[in-house]
Amino acid sequence: MRVLIVEDEAPLAEGLRDGLEAEGFAVDIASDGLDGLWMAREHPYAAIVLDIMLPGLNGYRVCATLRQEGIWTPILMLTAKDGELDEAEALDTGADDYLTKPFSFVVLLARLRALMRRGVPERPSVLEAGDLRLDPATRTVQRGDVAVEMTSRETALLEFLLRRQGDVLSKQTILDNVWNDEFEGDPNIVEVYIRRLRNKLDRPFGRTAIETIRGAGYRLAADGG
Repeated sequence: MRVLIVEDEAPLAEGLRDGLEAEGFAVDIASDGLDGLWMAREHPYAAIVLDIMLPGLNGYRVCATLRQEGIWTPILMLTAKDGELDEAEALDTGADDYLTKPFSFVVLLARLRALMRRGVPERPSVLEAGDLRLDPATRTVQRGDVAVEMTSRETALLEFLLRRQGDVLSKQTILDNVWNDEFEGDPNIVEVYIRRLRNKLDRPFGRTAIETIRGAGYRLAADGG
């Protein structure tokens, strides 16, 4: 099976290639993000080993672009940064797994084989309410044919409303699911973000999809109206 390594550290890339070829893989190498993106588009790889810190285009953007274009080749992302936020961003942009440098080749090999056994992941279903659409894979939002720019928190709130469309959701329920149960800020933050969604998704289009149910909470109309 053919694997693409996108890594700008030549000794590491060559070492990975030698190790993987010894295990029976065919290996291609790209030394920057732009070349890696082009090669991933052009060839049906069994898996991609993708560094984050790359010249030309970083690994996050390479991964996100591939997912936006419907390319679901399994991606194992490499990073020299050891932190939860970096790991979370890797997964949020569409990576299937990650390893922090320095790592054991034996572990990388086991992770790659596990990804290949799973095969190409199924594309997440698009969430819809009428002509309001959110693609969980690419984190893109549309009202009709119009793309709407959203922050990550706005998108998370909209996703929760879409997954529970038609249900009346209390402010606390929204806080627990979109923020977390340890949130200690002002609970009125929910009202602030509901207002933002209305200003982006309802008012410019003459819609009233996000309803306030007095004394109970908020509801997204199932028809997106």
